[in-house]
Amino acid sequence: MGGRMGAPGEKAKDFKGTLKRLLGYLKPRKYQLFAVFAAAILSTLFGILAPKIMGDATTKLFEGVMARMNGVEGAAIDFAYIGNIIVILIGLYAFSSIFSYVQQYVMAGVAQKTVYELRREVNAKLNRMPLKYFDSRTHGETLSRMTNDVDNISNTMQQSLTQLITSVVTIVGVVVMMLTISPLLTLICLLTLPLSAVVTARVAKRSQGHFIGQQRSLGELNGHVEEMYAGHNLIQVFRHEKKSIETFKEINERLYQSGWRAQFISGIMMPLISFVGNIGYVLICVVGGILVAGQRIAIGDVQAFIQYARQFSMPITQAANIANIIQSTVASAERVFELLDEEEEERDAEQGTPASRPRGAVAFEHVRFGYKEDALLMEDLNIEVKPGQMVAIVGPTGAGKTTLVNLLMRFYEIGGGRITIDGRDIREIARGELRSLFGMVLQDTWLFNGTIRDNIGYGREHATEEEVVRAAEAAHADHFIRTLPEGYDTVLNEEASNLSQGQKQLLTIARAILADPAILILDEATSSVDTRTEVLIQNAMSRLMEGRTSFVIAHRLSTIRNADVILVMNKGSVIEQGTHEELLAAGGFYANLYNSQFQEAV
Repeated sequence: MGGRMGAPGEKAKDFKGTLKRLLGYLKPRKYQLFAVFAAAILSTLFGILAPKIMGDATTKLFEGVMARMNGVEGAAIDFAYIGNIIVILIGLYAFSSIFSYVQQYVMAGVAQKTVYELRREVNAKLNRMPLKYFDSRTHGETLSRMTNDVDNISNTMQQSLTQLITSVVTIVGVVVMMLTISPLLTLICLLTLPLSAVVTARVAKRSQGHFIGQQRSLGELNGHVEEMYAGHNLIQVFRHEKKSIETFKEINERLYQSGWRAQFISGIMMPLISFVGNIGYVLICVVGGILVAGQRIAIGDVQAFIQYARQFSMPITQAANIANIIQSTVASAERVFELLDEEEEERDAEQGTPASRPRGAVAFEHVRFGYKEDALLMEDLNIEVKPGQMVAIVGPTGAGKTTLVNLLMRFYEIGGGRITIDGRDIREIARGELRSLFGMVLQDTWLFNGTIRDNIGYGREHATEEEVVRAAEAAHADHFIRTLPEGYDTVLNEEASNLSQGQKQLLTIARAILADPAILILDEATSSVDTRTEVLIQNAMSRLMEGRTSFVIAHRLSTIRNADVILVMNKGSVIEQGTHEELLAAGGFYANLYNSQFQEAV
């Protein structure tokens, strides 16, 4: 643990408050913690008593040898006495090990159960968080709080907490035992402590800046490597390989300089502390020898004292290191508690569920909404969609197309007005029931690490093999799936990079078909497939949308000419509404959009 002494730890903003809250998670297991404390004390005490008893054996052996050398009649070494002491020592070390085992076993259960509860709370909290929380933070930041910070708490509870208990008990016990042997030698030993503290503080201060620089350079290097590997094709196309390599060398050099300085400076801490400790040992041996010569102390006691002196320095070093680790752990706990204290979604409906056979009538009535309270995106939005209609939503970037869908599914809460499905306010419907009415196919595909069968079957729980295959056939994905070596058992990696973008989109469409939803939401669902496949998917979608209300967010206006209603949005409002022919004849905003795309195509 000495190598980590100089490592900087992030400090909590409210150390006492966070520590108190963290300790609150341990209250339900106070009896187990009491057992851990008792086992730690007993284990340490048995270990501390051993050197003193071993010193008695040394003294008895020394007395027998000296008596023989001095020609004392009948002098002999009392091997029976020494043998009894050896048996006692074996018993002491055995009991020390047993209690140490009990301590680690019980503490493992306490730590893991506590962290289990904490991780369960975080997971439940994430399920109650509004979409705006995830939109305002990076995914890595949220994942770091749930994994790295919680693991940091777990490791500290499992290892550092028990080490801290043992270190404190060892320090107190060793000082008491040294005082019983010789107050003078104890004073000499304690005089080395201020020097060790000064060395530790100076080295830690010098190394901290280098550790910070090392972490900063490491972060830059990771970011650079990730960026370069993600875009290596473009780097080669634009011939920036040399510049990329030079940047890597520059960051790597800074990391090397900071790294070796940090490791070197922190690495000399233990030799310096050992040097100071050895000075104390020399003084103890010299003064102890003088005391033995004056028959003021037994030689075995000097041996025991030297052992205690060696035991004394290590727990002090460990305690100092653990104090730094606890600072970092409380900072991690504070980050986790900040997540747990975040504002949640509005309380879900307690009673009431959608109709058993929803018709799919959707209405926006005087809806007001803004991502910020002082900047409204929608002020008085009114839309009425009849059951079974195909509604296309078009408009420039930032017009509010995706926002409309997010409000419909209650990913965001409206600031005024109401949204209804079959006449019922969606706020009176439980979110789980509400979202079960929808099937979504987005432009950005999402597939998880698993088989193709599992990814399609994600659309409906307990779907049969035949239903999965039928859904794949309807999405025109069955053919390419069967050409894969493992067919439907082909395992997709985390990024599904073993499939083309178009193939991934086909799987998400098959998943939506399998879900058999009452209302469909398609966000440029055919943007990643070729023209021939697009025609096939459009035909499949037409069959799928029969009798269902569907919302289609489109950028290519040629794909929504058959829509029953086209909503033209701009700046959060519906500025035009009608069929394709009606909007073209009106010669307004939609006509300009459509004609501009047609001219670009030509």
